[in-house]
Amino acid sequence: MADDTRTITQEQWRHAELIWEYHRMHHQVRPCDVAIALGCNDIGVAVHAAELYHAGLFPVLVFTGGNSPSTAEVFPAGEAVHFRERALELGVPDSVVLVEPEASNTGQNITFSRRALEVNGIAPATVLLICMPYMERRAFATARKLWPEVEVACASAPLSLGDYVKEIGDAAIVIDMMVGDLQRVMEYPKLGFAIEQKVPREVRHAYESLVESGFDSRLIPS
Repeated sequence: MADDTRTITQEQWRHAELIWEYHRMHHQVRPCDVAIALGCNDIGVAVHAAELYHAGLFPVLVFTGGNSPSTAEVFPAGEAVHFRERALELGVPDSVVLVEPEASNTGQNITFSRRALEVNGIAPATVLLICMPYMERRAFATARKLWPEVEVACASAPLSLGDYVKEIGDAAIVIDMMVGDLQRVMEYPKLGFAIEQKVPREVRHAYESLVESGFDSRLIPS
């Protein structure tokens, strides 16, 4: 990610932490039939997927994701391809991995992964979605809308906002991304892309305040 020189005030950080905690689903991670790791610009998702595989939580792992404007430079072969390579480096057997290299949004991540599993004769009853911490709620809402037959749980690296920012290296861009995901959580149900999620008043206020402060680069184009 490019460096961003925006200064984060204490109030903005407090609002960001509220949104961070809202995005985390705090699901109990338990054994599932399959796991789906959602492509993004954070290779940490592949690392956490490998950790959960080695913990014995699932026998099949799907990496999903092609390219997007924010990942093409970092992962030129596609998100899923690079995530698979990292997982293999971490000891995940190639025999348990499926690669879905076409998805360009979260809905396609779910739909195309489901198709890849079906092609391989796999019909899961339980699915673990592995993603960035601030993407958990949107991933969950999308899966519940598009794949209501399965039981879905979400998992991400157990990091605080501060620790995650240290890993990514840019607080302002992380806040931009979280704000954009929250807008999608609120707006996508109206478009039929996801189920409705209750958004507490204080989280809405934090969102509005951060948008007013200019953390808007990841909002849905109007």
